[in-house]
Amino acid sequence: MDTFILAQATDTVSNWPIAVFLISVAFIILAIVKMRVHAFVALICAALIAGWLSGLRDGGPGHMVETIGQVAQGFGDTAKGVGIVIALAAIIGMCLLESGAADRIVRTFVGWFGEKHAGWALLASGFVLSIPVFFDTMFFLVIPLARMLALRTGKNYLFFVMCIGAGGAITHSIVPPTPGPLLVGNELGLNLGTIIIAGVIFGIPPAIVAMLYAKRLNAKMDVPVRAADGADESKAAEKPDSELPSFAASIMPIVLPVLLLGAFSFVDMMEKQEIRAAIEATTASDTEATEAERLAAIKAVYAIEVAKPERYSQLHAVTKFFGDKVIALGFGALLSLLVLMKQAGLSIQKVSERFNGPLETAGVIILITSAGGAFGKTIKGSGIADTLQHYGESMGINYIIMAWVVTALVRIAQGSATVSMITGVGMMSALSANASPD
Repeated sequence: MDTFILAQATDTVSNWPIAVFLISVAFIILAIVKMRVHAFVALICAALIAGWLSGLRDGGPGHMVETIGQVAQGFGDTAKGVGIVIALAAIIGMCLLESGAADRIVRTFVGWFGEKHAGWALLASGFVLSIPVFFDTMFFLVIPLARMLALRTGKNYLFFVMCIGAGGAITHSIVPPTPGPLLVGNELGLNLGTIIIAGVIFGIPPAIVAMLYAKRLNAKMDVPVRAADGADESKAAEKPDSELPSFAASIMPIVLPVLLLGAFSFVDMMEKQEIRAAIEATTASDTEATEAERLAAIKAVYAIEVAKPERYSQLHAVTKFFGDKVIALGFGALLSLLVLMKQAGLSIQKVSERFNGPLETAGVIILITSAGGAFGKTIKGSGIADTLQHYGESMGINYIIMAWVVTALVRIAQGSATVSMITGVGMMSALSANASPD
């Protein structure tokens, strides 16, 4: 068994957890890229492999039975946190597409920016629509407009396509309720409203950089619009405006959940700051305590006081209810459903029949995301947090950079943003659990 443990001579930190992580990630990449195994199967197998390899150090092969339970628990915990939200996002996306609301959003952006600045309109369309609509669906929705604009102007097709891809890829990777960011937030115990608002804000600078790069590449390469095998190039653009919902009705299913989640995040943050300030004021009079002792006391009391319901106002209770991720996304789904029923003149029964496809897609995404949670659970159990913390402190490695490098390498190797985020958070969530609070 000692053969598998490469320990430092001067301490008890083992390098074996890193080996477990690398072997597991290598298996995921090999299975998905080379063997074409479904991502769900690859992640579940990787979780079992990670658990078994970790057991070689502590419990031997018999540890496999415990690993199966650990994998099942990780799968269930993740599904509990993200399953309903992903399903609701799929419903919103389907309703936006079927009602013409997504088309209205794109046309409105093009109208605001004008054809001369159509690239910005397509970038904004991809940026907004990839929040509730899965990236590939959004891309197929907007690409006919890019083709139409390129045929009309006779140029800039590469530029238009890159703008759509850049806008969509950014929010797909950092803004919930898309599966990757949703899992990351769930694993790290972050507030969903905070993640959405921060993701949108911090997604704007890379979107601008992507736009500038697209312009530069478009100036160097002339990519013509190829025939689309009998498809009607202008079909997406020929639908009369009168057959589309208003822009306000179209955008509200996206905006309302963000507002509800953001309102709770803001109220929660402000009231917790008030609690912390009150605690600091009561401990400031203790002049005999050192700064470290006083800070430790503040943290200890703060951890207890923030859990007390009586500490919060009625506003906090109301915004907490409406700012719950299931409630907020549920209102968004309800609004999008009403828009579809009104626009298409369909009954609730007819609309429900259209749920099958989107919910089947959502089911696959939930399986993959939950399998990623199971993988993260076994990686945490390998003891990788202690090893990473040891090397991070001894070598001065920034944990944020470490997380970015791991995720970027996995993304480059196998292509999927969701799988790369699942892999990265499995390692980094264990490390964040070990880190001391600020």
